[in-house]
Amino acid sequence: MNHSDNEQRKQDFLLEAINDHKQSHLYRVSETAGAYYRHLNPTIMAAQKIVYNLLGKAEIDKYAKNNKVPSRFYFYFVTQEVQYLLGNGVSFVNDATKELLGGPKFDNAIRDLATGALNAGEAYGFWNYDHLEVFYASPNGKYPAFVALFDEENGALRAGIRYWQIDRSKPLRMTLYEEDGYTEYMRKDGATSILKEKRPYILETVTSEAGGTEIYNGQNYPSFPIIPLYNTNQQSELIGGQETLDAYDLMMSQMVNNIDEGNLIYWVLKNFNGMDDIDDAEFVRRLRSTRVAHADGGGAGSDVDAHVVEAPVDASDTALQKLRSQLFEDFMALDTKNIAGGAATATEIKAAYEPLNAKCNLFEQCVTNFILNLLKLINVDDVPTYTRSILVNKQEEIQSVLMAAEYLSSEYITSKVLEVEGDIDKFSDVMAQIAAGDVGRYQLEETEETAEE
Repeated sequence: MNHSDNEQRKQDFLLEAINDHKQSHLYRVSETAGAYYRHLNPTIMAAQKIVYNLLGKAEIDKYAKNNKVPSRFYFYFVTQEVQYLLGNGVSFVNDATKELLGGPKFDNAIRDLATGALNAGEAYGFWNYDHLEVFYASPNGKYPAFVALFDEENGALRAGIRYWQIDRSKPLRMTLYEEDGYTEYMRKDGATSILKEKRPYILETVTSEAGGTEIYNGQNYPSFPIIPLYNTNQQSELIGGQETLDAYDLMMSQMVNNIDEGNLIYWVLKNFNGMDDIDDAEFVRRLRSTRVAHADGGGAGSDVDAHVVEAPVDASDTALQKLRSQLFEDFMALDTKNIAGGAATATEIKAAYEPLNAKCNLFEQCVTNFILNLLKLINVDDVPTYTRSILVNKQEEIQSVLMAAEYLSSEYITSKVLEVEGDIDKFSDVMAQIAAGDVGRYQLEETEETAEE
């Protein structure tokens, strides 16, 4: 088999792998969770009110209100988890490690990567020479899709395909990543071609003495430079919570529609004995479309009465509050309403954080495993640490710290107070000011003693 045959088989494999990926459970979950994350609940967006005609056939109710009110709960839960764990960035024992990874850009990338992992159950980070790139399981407005290709023997990620296409009429771009380099392809007008030949991941440009020609020397990483980040149980946060989200959104939409329709109304026709069921249905249809009822044409004393049944707002509100509480329990999220107003004690605040802490402890292990694998790839010996943002009763926390002041060093007391105030990044400056103040007081005391002599 010649080179061209091998290349054709590879191109056919790319298309087949992408098509299989689009039909996979992972892709569908990623797409669905992404819609919820963007406040586009696909369940209620597709919901229609149904009525049955006299023949028993279901029809879309064209007259009933059908407002769609998707909630932002899922976005809130995912964002809260990501920001609680990674909102203050990732720290390392050696400050140079953070700079090597890209500083603040690395923090932004790891937060986006974590969001993708929570939505789909897994996302992928590509170390591209000096920065981290993020790949999602399904296309996102910000990131293209990625097909992970795992080793059938040990389950390790050994290759992958990143692909993107603006729309069906535009070319399909594909990049095949392998352990020994990556190749770029483009499919246009039904034909696939190589856009850029395979090249190594780390390139060096060398200018030749003759003619100034640029020559590329390159090398690859010791292992595959794309690393998966898995969520806990390698499962989307949406799994197990979608039904409750749908119930809340449908209940909210139904309540809004009932109120928008001016409560529930039905009509009583008096002395219209000549009308059959079909005539009744036509009468109601015209009434709802024109908002006008003609009582003539019926029998003597014919009349039309509208009767109102008030929408069950109180019952709906009770159900919504129950569903809301269930959502916070299911997603192990922090409900700030329970500690609002500043009256909660430190113990109550810590108790409210426990479900979120438990969930983030598990996800922190996943993030740490990803970062350790990344550091191993670039041959850096370090470990990540995280600083979580916690609401506290500041007065009570500071009092507890100061009560132990006589047993602890001034540096520790200062750091704890600054941590409570959210100014821990100013620790070095504050300690320098304290040291300068101590020197000033010592010099002043020395001057006064000299004057007395």
